[in-house]
Amino acid sequence: MKVLVIDIGGSHVKLLSSGRRKPVKLPSGGDLTPREMVRAVKAATTDWSYDAVSIGYPGPVVHNRPSREPVNLGDGWVRYNYERAFGVPVRIINDAAMQALGSYEGGRMLFLGLGTGLGNALVRDGMVIPLEMAHLPYLDGTYEDYLGEAGMKRLGPKKWRKHLESVLELFMAALIADYAVLGGGNVRFVEDLPPNTRRGSNLHAFRGGFRLWKKGVSLS
Repeated sequence: MKVLVIDIGGSHVKLLSSGRRKPVKLPSGGDLTPREMVRAVKAATTDWSYDAVSIGYPGPVVHNRPSREPVNLGDGWVRYNYERAFGVPVRIINDAAMQALGSYEGGRMLFLGLGTGLGNALVRDGMVIPLEMAHLPYLDGTYEDYLGEAGMKRLGPKKWRKHLESVLELFMAALIADYAVLGGGNVRFVEDLPPNTRRGSNLHAFRGGFRLWKKGVSLS
């Protein structure tokens, strides 16, 4: 089966399909609608062939559909019919969960996506469990207020890393995780990795999109 993977972000939509090595990057932005996204993807992949589509969506997903409109994009994502638009089967997953699945190497793994916000997911025995812990209270704000892009700029990299170490230890204990993977663009500011932690890669999102169609993988 040939799979087209679409990783939707606030600044770019990234594409990769089975058999290709180099992702294609398209502009995104605060006004992007799902209809415009599909039109741009089809225009960029006119000579590609695929049997299914995986979409990494920047927000919560329930029963293979976005359950909330994205913060950094346009409107219309919740009610849009993606399978009708692409004409093939479509699986939609939270973008952090898709990267988590691509980073998974067995056991109980916690994933934190250190980017504009704070993506988080757990993978256990091949089951992907998207989490929504970023907006839970932490000190005088939320976890995302401290570990997201704005938090790092406000605190500076050194203090930001201290909060990351504390939150990572707390999350791993609460979720009984065997190890953690840190992904997202701001992982480059993590100089020394905490115990039982390794670096991820944004390219793992594509691997996760391909794995969505493998036997033994399930979504909670």
